[in-house]
Amino acid sequence: MPATNRNHYGKQTKASLAQPLAAEATELRTKVSQAADTDEAKSVAAKCADLWVRENREAFESSNAYVEKDGLPLSKYRMF
Repeated sequence: MPATNRNHYGKQTKASLAQPLAAEATELRTKVSQAADTDEAKSVAAKCADLWVRENREAFESSNAYVEKDGLPLSKYRMF
């Protein structure tokens, strides 16, 4: 039996929408599950990026301190 998109994406979940939003989505024939997937993917990516920044904050601070103290590495080769 061929897999459907729903099975391809994984776990099926239930979600609630505010009634006015649900009515408008129906009227506009919006694919709510696709919109939710897109929004959730953006949310997960933003949280991953934030976590990466927090995990690497010490390295950023160290690099910035180096540049403040010693200038940019190889700056003598910059053409601007």
